[in-house]
Amino acid sequence: MMVGILRSLKNVVSAFLLVLLLTSCGGGLAAGFNTYQSPDGRYAFLYPTGWTRVTVSGGPKVVFHDLINSDETLSLVVSEVGQDVGLEELGSPEAVGEKLMREVIAPDGAGREVDLVEAKERKDSDHTFYDLEYSVHLQNRDRHELATVVLDRGYLYTLAASTNEVRWLKVRKIFERSITSFTFLI
Repeated sequence: MMVGILRSLKNVVSAFLLVLLLTSCGGGLAAGFNTYQSPDGRYAFLYPTGWTRVTVSGGPKVVFHDLINSDETLSLVVSEVGQDVGLEELGSPEAVGEKLMREVIAPDGAGREVDLVEAKERKDSDHTFYDLEYSVHLQNRDRHELATVVLDRGYLYTLAASTNEVRWLKVRKIFERSITSFTFLI
């Protein structure tokens, strides 16, 4: 009987330790990040700890930047496109990436050259996302940008993270985590 009790106790302790281990591993997914949630509770995304929100008049809806490397930014642009428009109707990931490049990142006269490095589709929470990567060439420096584009209820959401090319390899995983964390809550 004592052996049975010890075995049961061992199983309970093992299960508890497994749950504790899984919980601590899952919590680590957002380690080093804070959550931004829209005031209306509609959407949320992660941004790196130590970044601060700034207000840009006439610009993106939400902007964060690194306090130490202030040219590293995370910004959200929300544009109305109409209720009957689906992301696939706007085109493939490559077509949307090219259009964003021509019309927003490097329109005529902007003094920038941009290359679309990668464009891919991702499904998450009943939404289709287009994840885009750009290399941006300015007169005096090069930059790198990641963006995700998604449509919901007649609005196009574009969350983009940008940095100086020199820091790209150091922040790539952080930017990928931020960009792919964008989610709708309602």
